[in-house]
Amino acid sequence: MIDFTFTEHDKKVLDAVRAEALVCRGYARHYDENEHEFPPDELPEAKDFPPTMSLFAGRGKDDTSLGVMSMMLAAAQSWGDYSVRMRRGKGGLGNAALRAAGTPEQQKQWGHLTLAMAITEPGCGSDPSRVQMTAVLDAATNEWVLNGEKIFVTTGCRADGVVVWATIDKAAGRAGIKSFLVEKGAPGFVVAHKEKKLGIRADDTAAYVFKDCRIPRGNLLGGNEEIPKESSGGFRGVMKTFNMTRPAVAAIGLGIAQAALDFTREQLQAAGVAIEYGPGAAGQSALAQRFLELEALYEAAMLTVLRAAWLSDAGKSNNLESSICKAKGGAAVREITQGCIELLGPMGASREHLLEKWFRDVRITDIYEGTGQIQRLIIARDILGYGRDELK
Repeated sequence: MIDFTFTEHDKKVLDAVRAEALVCRGYARHYDENEHEFPPDELPEAKDFPPTMSLFAGRGKDDTSLGVMSMMLAAAQSWGDYSVRMRRGKGGLGNAALRAAGTPEQQKQWGHLTLAMAITEPGCGSDPSRVQMTAVLDAATNEWVLNGEKIFVTTGCRADGVVVWATIDKAAGRAGIKSFLVEKGAPGFVVAHKEKKLGIRADDTAAYVFKDCRIPRGNLLGGNEEIPKESSGGFRGVMKTFNMTRPAVAAIGLGIAQAALDFTREQLQAAGVAIEYGPGAAGQSALAQRFLELEALYEAAMLTVLRAAWLSDAGKSNNLESSICKAKGGAAVREITQGCIELLGPMGASREHLLEKWFRDVRITDIYEGTGQIQRLIIARDILGYGRDELK
């Protein structure tokens, strides 16, 4: 039986992270309204808080597994703010791909850098198999030559480099797509601009242009002496990265949704609305009943996240569960934050409070790392046995 009951040690860790998150929340509005500024790598208050990893000292065998705890920590941090952290750690989505598919030599060479992941292009939307950016091997110089554009690159401005997806053979479809390690400063690699966004404004998102960008042959992720059709740096190999990151994306969105629920509960109770867990729909006000429905939605979505993380910790496949929690989380956080605004009326939409910001910030949960629609296609293929062509 899976048991997600937290030990006293687990609770102390989560309480400490929540205390940090509350400090970070104090900076949230400033960076939302001044998106040209980047939050610092370390807040001035950091001296008053121990490093997060130090909180895990003294863990016992009965404490919750690290994978599950990492989801709870992600939610606890975003409960404060999506972008502002007490200490901003090194690493991006590209680092996850490097760990999943990089050779030992590549991990040693690139592991200390912050790496973004560049997949989305102006013409391919949410289907990474339609990547048009090309990589051509110049045998004379033993270099790859990259040409193409990438948009909506998370951490694209801050990153030291990027794991970029490109095709070496368009006729081969997904089998022709490979991932390449490219460091900032490489000739022909330009950060075109920083995107202006509806939400998560302090989290930098960039557009990249590659024009005859030359990189060493060894920069193909996973190695490329033979360039096999399905190397670890190929489409399937790097897609496994998302089995680790999709639950985290859902957890981050749910942390924001929890903040919205907490704020809404406080305001309803201050207004004299009693929220009880026993009477049922007929025994309390419509406002209270709707709030309880939103809370239940949060709990259901979070349980899917924790299950996906638990499977990963147990060394079991979580491909299906990662898509389930991403799809469920993306839909749940939209309904929860919108529902909280509806419950509070004008107060919910006022910029005097953060609820309207949280509503904007969670929209990304259902978009990046594979949209909700894409996740539902993955789920249908897995459960119903449909092929790719049957679900177009």
